Amino acid sequence: MDNPKILTMLGLAIVIAPLFPLAILGGAGLIGRRLSERMIGRTTQSAIVVGLCAAVICLGFMIANGIFQHPIELGQWVAIHEYHFSVAFILDILSLTFVILSFVLCGTVGAFARVYMHRERGFSRFFVFYAMFVVGMTVTALSGTIETLFAGWELVGLSSALLVAFYYERAEPVRNGLRVWAIYRVSDASLLLASLVMHHLTGEGDFHKLLGDAPWPSGTASVNEYQALIVGLLLLIAVAGKSGLVPFSGWLPRAMEGPTPSSAVFYGALSVHLGAFLLLRVGTILDQSLPLRIAVVAIGLISAIYAAFVGRVQTDIKAALSFASLTQVGIIVAEIGLGLRYIPLIHIVGHACLRTLQFVRAPSLLLDYRILENAIGTNLPLRSSWWKRYFGVRSRLWLYRFAMDRGFLDVILYDWVAGPFLYLFRRIDSWERHWFHFIDGDKIYDGEPQQPQDASTTVSVTLEELI
Repeated sequence: MDNPKILTMLGLAIVIAPLFPLAILGGAGLIGRRLSERMIGRTTQSAIVVGLCAAVICLGFMIANGIFQHPIELGQWVAIHEYHFSVAFILDILSLTFVILSFVLCGTVGAFARVYMHRERGFSRFFVFYAMFVVGMTVTALSGTIETLFAGWELVGLSSALLVAFYYERAEPVRNGLRVWAIYRVSDASLLLASLVMHHLTGEGDFHKLLGDAPWPSGTASVNEYQALIVGLLLLIAVAGKSGLVPFSGWLPRAMEGPTPSSAVFYGALSVHLGAFLLLRVGTILDQSLPLRIAVVAIGLISAIYAAFVGRVQTDIKAALSFASLTQVGIIVAEIGLGLRYIPLIHIVGHACLRTLQFVRAPSLLLDYRILENAIGTNLPLRSSWWKRYFGVRSRLWLYRFAMDRGFLDVILYDWVAGPFLYLFRRIDSWERHWFHFIDGDKIYDGEPQQPQDASTTVSVTLEELI
């Protein structure tokens, strides 16, 4: 058997392995069969081990044979004139490194979750969403086309929002899950627009044709400077929404409403780095436009500074760790904007492993602090802050309020982004009601129809009440 066939088999094994637990657990839930915790744990861990072994063997085989890139084509699923939608995967240093990192951390957190979620009412539901996330990460990491990447991107976002709202019996997790889902919708819409623009400009969605045939990180994009700026800005919005960069950073602490294992693997380790991975994949597009690189560096540094400010005043350890993660992600994005490739990749691997350990260790860390304080008989001493030397009391109070309100980003997004949309939709709803009542022949008084004085009158529900 020749080398391409071996690599194709290994690549398909990497993709198929995480599909088994999703199919088994999801299918059991659909037919109403309850699986034991041991069965669920063994199914997910076995799939993770198989996928990890296949990825490691694949990477070692490519290194041993001097192969730097191997595409896997699964054919065109849609072909309409100049547009075609194909499913393809690509094996290279970037994709295999990220998928190995995903399997290692998901396996670690999965083993932790088996104990952490023991006898939890939603144990099986948690692992269905967990399996969906693993599939999404695998497809995204190995995607060879923008359409395949979008499919994995959607699975990651859907599983993330569902796990934020995991404790659906309480109102706050559901509300925060909807907030996360709304931000992800903006990110996904921007990525979809970028995909459409790419197809309009080049007629292709394949990465090896868009970004050059040379193995990552080499290659030359097939778009000019102006086109790269348009596509790059759309991708940057998608990255900002998925990774919680400014101005979409408000959803990050809200995502901590989910169980600790999901917080560790999603918003501390993998999902929050997905935007940086996308920027690394489209690095040749960034190289085509200097203004685009400046924008990437600027949003990365602004996000890092913002997260460093806000994270200092958080009283919840998971929220503090989430902003610490955002600080490093901002630095990683800035590194990518400066033209670095291998250093950000190493930074992602190291930071993801560290944050996973910190999130998993967070509950016992608080207990250790209490034991230490009880042993010394007082609170732990605080280091003297340099803020007092350079900022007055009024300035410190303003900065403290700024950090406590998380930079007022939620208010700004609601007033200047969501607010106008809601106003428009409410006006359209009002016009629609007015028009239907006019067609029905009802009399209109002050823009509202006169309701019949009958006990059987149906009560109309306004859009404000639904919201």
